[in-house]
Amino acid sequence: QVPLVESGGGLVQAGGSLRLSCAGSGLTLNMYAMGWFRQAPGKEREFIAAINRSGGATYYADSVKGRCTISRGNAKNTVYLQMNSLKPEDTAVYYCAAEDLASTHFVHTDAALYDYWGQGTQVTVSS
Repeated sequence: QVPLVESGGGLVQAGGSLRLSCAGSGLTLNMYAMGWFRQAPGKEREFIAAINRSGGATYYADSVKGRCTISRGNAKNTVYLQMNSLKPEDTAVYYCAAEDLASTHFVHTDAALYDYWGQGTQVTVSS
């Protein structure tokens, strides 16, 4: 069973918006620090955004700062990534990840520290 299930990807024109969702399946997501990553063809997996367990702190990569917002929907056991002003260079497979982090305050940007991953959702931005 895949512990995290992403949805919301698709094809969008440059300048458009998408909201990605990450649902916990067997995981209670408010017990984990959560992150979003992406991987474009031929490139390394790249950190995008993270939110701490309490939901009180978020952190973004410079490449998406001001265009993306990560948030928690605890009642739905879901984490969201709202993406606005999309660019062709945002085209990638987007993954959510959960880290079993004791601290309720901190987040990490290193993918190697995350414990659970989803299968990814494709985002394609046309010019």
